[in-house]
Amino acid sequence: MEHTEVALYPEAKLIHGIPFIKYFAENWEQVEVFQAREDDILIATYPKAGTEVLPAVPSPRVIKTHLPVQLLPKTFWDNDCKVIYVARNAKDIAVSYFYFYQMAVVHPHPGTWEEFLEKFMAGEVVFGSWYDHVKGWWEKQNNCRILYLFYEDMKEDPKREIRRILQFLENSISEEALEKIVHLTSFQEMKSNPMANYSLTPKHIMDHTISPFMRKGIAGDWKNHFTVAQNERFEEDYQKKMAGSGLEFRNEL
Repeated sequence: MEHTEVALYPEAKLIHGIPFIKYFAENWEQVEVFQAREDDILIATYPKAGTEVLPAVPSPRVIKTHLPVQLLPKTFWDNDCKVIYVARNAKDIAVSYFYFYQMAVVHPHPGTWEEFLEKFMAGEVVFGSWYDHVKGWWEKQNNCRILYLFYEDMKEDPKREIRRILQFLENSISEEALEKIVHLTSFQEMKSNPMANYSLTPKHIMDHTISPFMRKGIAGDWKNHFTVAQNERFEEDYQKKMAGSGLEFRNEL
């Protein structure tokens, strides 16, 4: 498809009640017929949850997805594939996703920050509700091989979390290799790496003059965007939606 044919900020389309970008939705049948292999390793996240460290870990075929658990192709479960899920706190996700919506112009237009935050809370953003996403994958770990990680833990102690991943994958590496992975997967290293920062992606898909794909990568940036009133409303809504889930997130380090 020539870039002149690509509409900027096209409206989302619903698949099984979940909003998706137009071009993804139009190729949904490819998702439904995807055939997983027994040794596949799936990395699952809600968008902008952060997975920098994971592709560097030795493994067989690594597949990344933002799909909510109920829409994952059945062959992953049939083959008992290992899954690594990375979750990030909702407030930082909302801010990061707002900027991503602006620069990834294949998404619907985000509107103002206040408008986008309301859409985020209502689950009316691409890939649907963050609350349903993190809870759905959390509950699925009870009967599937899922390692559930938290972005904030990875920022706090990447070496510890890499060791957890290696143990889950039944891999072992030298201390030297571990140190190298920690260095190469640091936010600053990844931000300057064209293979990770999407800087080579065409402007009609991601416009880096609006915002870089990798913006700050910190925990707690939400405090620079939420007003006091927004934070109070968000917290009240959050407590209702996450009650009884057993999930606890850190909103800053």
